[in-house]
Amino acid sequence: MPTRRVHHLAAATAAATTALTTVLTAVGAAPAHAAGELHLVLPGESIQQVLDAALPGDIVQLLPGEYRGSLRITTPGVTLRGAGPASVIAPAEAPAAASASASGASASGAPAAPAVGADAAGLAEACSTAGHGLCLAGTDDRPLAGVTVEALAVTGFRKNGINATGTTGLTVRATYVHDNGQQGISQEKSTRGVIVANESTRNGQSGVFLANTVDSEGGAVTADGTLVSGNRLTDNRIGVTVRRLRDLSIEQNLIRGNCGGVFVVGDEGVPRAGALAVTRNQVLSNNRYCPPNPRLDHIQGAGIVLTGAEETSVTGNEVRDNVGASPFSGGIVLVRSVVGVANARNTVADNVLLGNGPADLADRDTGTDNAFARNHCAVSEPAGHC
Repeated sequence: MPTRRVHHLAAATAAATTALTTVLTAVGAAPAHAAGELHLVLPGESIQQVLDAALPGDIVQLLPGEYRGSLRITTPGVTLRGAGPASVIAPAEAPAAASASASGASASGAPAAPAVGADAAGLAEACSTAGHGLCLAGTDDRPLAGVTVEALAVTGFRKNGINATGTTGLTVRATYVHDNGQQGISQEKSTRGVIVANESTRNGQSGVFLANTVDSEGGAVTADGTLVSGNRLTDNRIGVTVRRLRDLSIEQNLIRGNCGGVFVVGDEGVPRAGALAVTRNQVLSNNRYCPPNPRLDHIQGAGIVLTGAEETSVTGNEVRDNVGASPFSGGIVLVRSVVGVANARNTVADNVLLGNGPADLADRDTGTDNAFARNHCAVSEPAGHC
């Protein structure tokens, strides 16, 4: 049985445990709840088996090493913790037929689709089968509450590295999420998330992706104070994407070397996307070229972009050297959404914008009541906003 209490751990792992204590102290990890158990998992043992047996308040602790296979979390209040980037979750190496069988695919090898109204276990299973790395799932009537994922690496999955849906109070902290095919850290239909002090790099889409949902239309929903702070987001398509959400903060992140830095995306849905804050971020040289797709023009040199948003505050950011020839290019850019919805009642103030092109500050739509004040910049579209 791979689940072990600390005092049952073999003496051979004592040195690793000492190193682990150092890592946990550095990231400020909290101790186990008084009623919870600390389960240690060694490389080669089954994390999933331990997660399935864990109770609310338990900590599943990974020692340094590589752990193969997608993981599912549907128990509230569980912590999955590594020993830093040396604890690596990567795709399984099993043959395709064996992988399909292990993850619940049909006998023909096709992924088993979740039933309409599927429970959290079915949603997590479908997520895992689809090719995501770490799958956290709750439902509309029973959101998955109080889970923590910290101090580990997730890499090489063909879809999202960390995929959360239907969660509340999820904490993702001090993770290294890199080289995944779609989003690095993704959160949908979720509230009160805390995404802090992570490094998310070289993912095919966004370093951090927050949305109401990606598989249906609809108005923006509240993220109920979700916080994205202190992250390092580099070499992705977009650093942070916020799609059809309200009530969240993106603050004090380093966002560099992506095709675009921050995108706040809305459309004609009601309520509108917005009522959020983008503040005190460093948004630097996001000059990679990402080709167009059926929905968007190419992206290059885009710092902070508002499209179809309202009542968003963009303040105190350092936005430098974002240069390109896309409709989104420039330092801070307001542009109509892909369905023609203008930005409205947004505030852009007290930002430092230098070396961006074709403009440091660009208002490229006909939205009303957008306010620009006390920005330190050289070139604006139209003139007069600097």
